[in-house]
Amino acid sequence: MPHAEVPRRLRSNAKAMRRALTDAELKFWNAVRAHRLEGLAFRRQMPIDGYIVDFACPEHRLIVEIDGSQHAERRASYDRARSAKLSASGWTILRFWNDDVLHDLDGVCTHILRVLRLDGLK
Repeated sequence: MPHAEVPRRLRSNAKAMRRALTDAELKFWNAVRAHRLEGLAFRRQMPIDGYIVDFACPEHRLIVEIDGSQHAERRASYDRARSAKLSASGWTILRFWNDDVLHDLDGVCTHILRVLRLDGLK
């Protein structure tokens, strides 16, 4: 996949976010980094279409978002618009709650693999 030009500010924000992962993001990253999940290559805090997504598997155009309670309370409409734009660009977006990752990481990873296989992405 060719690289798109990323504005300097967005790239800088992504780098800062990589250093400040939440506990749930860090747990997920440790499970998927270095091709640990069935050989899938994930990137963390990746800029895509003017947004910074939590995790992306570019080869399969899959985005994994790990959300805290603020996404249900204050950011729901923003998240819907963002997901619509990313979906229109051909990305599949999966969202998980922090609690799901912290307490059922195996279930989260199994769901990701199931979606990739059912959607014919892998």
